[in-house]
Amino acid sequence: MDHDIPQRLAVGDGAERRLVAIREQPGDGAPVVWLGGFRSDMAATKAEALARWAGEAGRSFLRFDYAGHGESGADFARWTLSHWLEDALCVIAARCPRPPVLVGSSMGGWIALLAARRLAGTAMAPAGMVLIAPAVDFSEELMWAAMPVDVRETIMRDGVWLRPSAYAPEPTPITRALIEDGRRHLLFGGPIRTGCPVHILQGMQDPDVPWRHALRLVEHLDADPVALTLIKDGDHRLSTAPDIARLQAAVAAIDQPR
Repeated sequence: MDHDIPQRLAVGDGAERRLVAIREQPGDGAPVVWLGGFRSDMAATKAEALARWAGEAGRSFLRFDYAGHGESGADFARWTLSHWLEDALCVIAARCPRPPVLVGSSMGGWIALLAARRLAGTAMAPAGMVLIAPAVDFSEELMWAAMPVDVRETIMRDGVWLRPSAYAPEPTPITRALIEDGRRHLLFGGPIRTGCPVHILQGMQDPDVPWRHALRLVEHLDADPVALTLIKDGDHRLSTAPDIARLQAAVAAIDQPR
């Protein structure tokens, strides 16, 4: 596949129909599927690093952009977690010939866990997952709960609040639809089952997803084999050379080519 021209997968019906941009690399072993973060894209540092690793290791690798992200088009504020979860499930169903290894970064960690719940008991139940600063329940736990009253009022009254971003020059629209839809997918409050090995990588200097949030996730994954790596000086992105090496090693250890 030409790296400059992504493939497209139609997802949704009617007014919800969108074309999701996908990049695939053939290889052996369980397909490694990249699930990016909130407003991130498949050209981000960690995704590119995994693509290089997969090419060198001969591993199958699949990445895509959610609706409103990257090469899947603009109008970010139109979409919610339900759409992005549907994007992930449709990509897995259409492009994975065998159970995948899900690699979820930030919001992608939440989507990986939700996808595992949907795929449980099917032929495509994940072979394993690697979660990087997993932002489980982030719309409620890390956004709404931390918002001042005036910001909450703006969201409820106007339907959107433009949040300044530390990662982009333009603000990020936080919509009422995003908050309300997120409440349909909350995982904390009960056991979380993945049915597969899980490795969590978490920076202890992460300003967006506190490291204790990762500990809370470990406590909820009480029936699964879980490894947690805390990086003392790690930030949210975990994109330094040592961080990338840890990520590649974690993915390689989940499932060896057969």
